[in-house]
Amino acid sequence: MTAIRQDDFIQSIQDALQHISYYHPLDYIEALNEAYEKEESPAARDAIAQILTNSRMCAEGHRPICQDTGIVVVFLRIGMEVQWDAKMSVADMVNEGVRRAYLQPDNVLRASIVADPAFSRRNTKDNTPAVIHYEVVPGNTVDVRLAAKGGGSENKSKFAMLNPSDSIVDWVLNTVPTMGAGWCPPGMLGIGIGGTAEKAMLLAKESLMERIDMAQLKARGPRSKLEELRIELYDKVNALGIGAQGLGGLSTVLDVKISDCPTHAASKPIAMIPNCAATRHAHFTLDGTGVAHLPIPTLSAWPSVTWQPDGNARRVNLDALTAQEVATWKAGDRLLLNGKLLTGRDAAHKRIADIFASGSALPPEVNFHNRVIYYVGPVDPVRDEVVGPAGPTTATRMDKFTEMMLAKTGLIAMIGKAERGPVGLEAIRRHKAAYLMAVGGAAYLVSKAIRAARCVAFEDLGMEAIYEFTVEEMPVTVAVDALGNNVHDTGPAAWRAKSRQLAVLT
Repeated sequence: MTAIRQDDFIQSIQDALQHISYYHPLDYIEALNEAYEKEESPAARDAIAQILTNSRMCAEGHRPICQDTGIVVVFLRIGMEVQWDAKMSVADMVNEGVRRAYLQPDNVLRASIVADPAFSRRNTKDNTPAVIHYEVVPGNTVDVRLAAKGGGSENKSKFAMLNPSDSIVDWVLNTVPTMGAGWCPPGMLGIGIGGTAEKAMLLAKESLMERIDMAQLKARGPRSKLEELRIELYDKVNALGIGAQGLGGLSTVLDVKISDCPTHAASKPIAMIPNCAATRHAHFTLDGTGVAHLPIPTLSAWPSVTWQPDGNARRVNLDALTAQEVATWKAGDRLLLNGKLLTGRDAAHKRIADIFASGSALPPEVNFHNRVIYYVGPVDPVRDEVVGPAGPTTATRMDKFTEMMLAKTGLIAMIGKAERGPVGLEAIRRHKAAYLMAVGGAAYLVSKAIRAARCVAFEDLGMEAIYEFTVEEMPVTVAVDALGNNVHDTGPAAWRAKSRQLAVLT
């Protein structure tokens, strides 16, 4: 009978979550570098270079790959012969490990979990509770697989109850474009087929813990129908031309994972969950001999890719910005921002809307006139940082507030990640504003452009408070210009056509 000590279990959870916060799995880095090497789209290649550079910086600096340090998901396989030397429940031990990991002083992770989700949405301050799945199996060990799943990719999860005769390939190819780029491609797609509705979702999520091996699979050839389906979906999804960050390109997915389960004769449940550029997961086994230790990768495992600003990028003085200058920007332009901007995301926008609805004025330091807002919820700083990793959040969530912000505050540009929806696009076009895109998955790299940060309003909202950032050479791309031209439409369309041409040539 194996005895698993409470302290060992808690410490192993803590250590693993810290580990995955700054070390990408090496299979992901290898696959992403392969995508970088073959990418022909300049915009996508630039985005991948930022992600690879960011990844190496995080491995060196032991700081989070992404400002969204995720919701913790844990899969436990507990041996039937295991004896717990513990006073806490297994769930309480997991959550204590999460708590310690996210509050670890030398690498504070962002607390993103809110309780009372339907109403007050109060931040729990320590990123607990985790989502835990248990399986009791023969044996005398505890097998732990855990992930820190970002909200941008989790929000793009899809599910359908297909008819038994419906095509899985057709459903995936029709569904992936509806996911937009908020999941920060290139990443992985996890697909679950069968069981019941909840089982299909669980299969999809669990499949994302597997190693990326599409290159090896294609080299040796498929050995089953599911492997044939994986290859078919991989090729056809990439042929959609969505590309890195939705800018258009050859690589949208690095792998497609599929797990299945017997299901009812009348049913064909299917779930699809993407993993983003901040792919974070670990696997370890406890056998009673102490704390688990994950292998520490050497920096030589990272490719020698170092992102540099585009030499043709326009430098913008945010402190003297005018609507007239914004009108000269064209979709696809690269900009380097300098000066002061304000931040704000979901909760801040909701509070601003409530203030306007009550007839009150915004706090005096919240002046958006002729200014830019950055949709971000940064990680707390450590050591000599002015701010922790501070990459963009998904911009579509702010679409419902865009008309209000442009009409009532004098705001003239916004920064986020991925595409805008119809409501946001129409407001941008009507007010001749602009939407700028920063690269999701490059949060630590972006934070190095932030030279000063101070909270100016709504401090109680934590990472969702409004900050003023002073930035220097912050890289962004004009995604939507004042005329409504949109790179998230034009880029993928061009690369879909390019993919068809390449298919004909091969």
